[in-house]
Amino acid sequence: MSPAAAYDVVVAGGGPAGCAAALTLVRAGHTVLLADAGTGPPKAGEALVSAARLLLSDLGVAEQVLATGHLPCYGNLSAWGSPELYAVDSLHDPYGHGWHLDRPLFDRRLRAAARAAGADVAEHTAVRRPARRPDGTWRLTLCARAGGERAVRCRWVVDATGRGAAVAVRSGARRRTTDRLTALHLTLDPAPRASPDGRSLVESDRDGWWYTAPLPSGHRLVAYFTDPDLSDPDLPGAAVPGAERFRDRLLATRYVSHRVRPHGLTTLRPPRRAAAHSAHLDRVHGDGWTAAGDAAAAFDPLSSQGILTALYTGLSAGHAVDAHLHGDRTALAAYAAQVATARTAYAREHRAVHARETRWPERPFWSRRHLNQQA
Repeated sequence: MSPAAAYDVVVAGGGPAGCAAALTLVRAGHTVLLADAGTGPPKAGEALVSAARLLLSDLGVAEQVLATGHLPCYGNLSAWGSPELYAVDSLHDPYGHGWHLDRPLFDRRLRAAARAAGADVAEHTAVRRPARRPDGTWRLTLCARAGGERAVRCRWVVDATGRGAAVAVRSGARRRTTDRLTALHLTLDPAPRASPDGRSLVESDRDGWWYTAPLPSGHRLVAYFTDPDLSDPDLPGAAVPGAERFRDRLLATRYVSHRVRPHGLTTLRPPRRAAAHSAHLDRVHGDGWTAAGDAAAAFDPLSSQGILTALYTGLSAGHAVDAHLHGDRTALAAYAAQVATARTAYAREHRAVHARETRWPERPFWSRRHLNQQA
């Protein structure tokens, strides 16, 4: 049997956080394997805020990642805390406009950039059975979706596996969740005529909130965010128990309904579900591993900070691991402090935003969030 290939760092997860970490580490002179499992339903409709351009520039990939294929977002609309519609225009943003992403394209370009920089990239390959060895290295099994396994060795692992934080949890870290938010989402067919309004729209209702945005493909994303016990079809009082009720609730909205009607709702499919809760690890590094992206801290989509935070924590984790491998014993603690600061700022803003919606204080969704503000 041939010996296992050896790397300085294996990055588990090929999304924005994993790619940012891989780019940072390989450019610092490390041998890096980036393993992307590529599992789960394809991501659609994610927005990238304008400030992300700075991080992508720091990574040296802004032009190639954002050049074409994405849809500019010139502002955001919201009906929150009031029936009136409020607009935030990107003309007042010092970093310019944001983007409605073609998310698969965005991730592919990031992985291509990591490969071009010198990282080995294993597509459709999951990291399994991480084992810490007596000599302080890791032995990992790479499982390809097409079949077949191979072993690799490394000095360090970056866990960018998303909310599951597979490596960190297996290594003893614990996942802390602060709510149970769930997304029910649909991608609607293109409208006969494209809307000239490319802004995203958020609208709250008595059991949660709605989001809609155009996609670069001409399709439209519509999503409803609520709690699982308010959306489970088997529970009494469910807010959205199926396609028909989903359509009824959607058409009852004051603003979102106007955006979705041109796309046709006569043959609406049942919405998909996805986790959208806020969560974090009790520690973001341990013996031979560091977590980044949603594995380290996952934020409510209302913040629109998910990809920005993934890029930031991936880049920061890469710098911290590089420094640690070069003997800096304070680097990982400093990274943990950076993540903690980001979580604190997010939690403060999260409380402030939900405090503005006071129209349904007796409804479970809102009473839970108002109670959290007082805790």
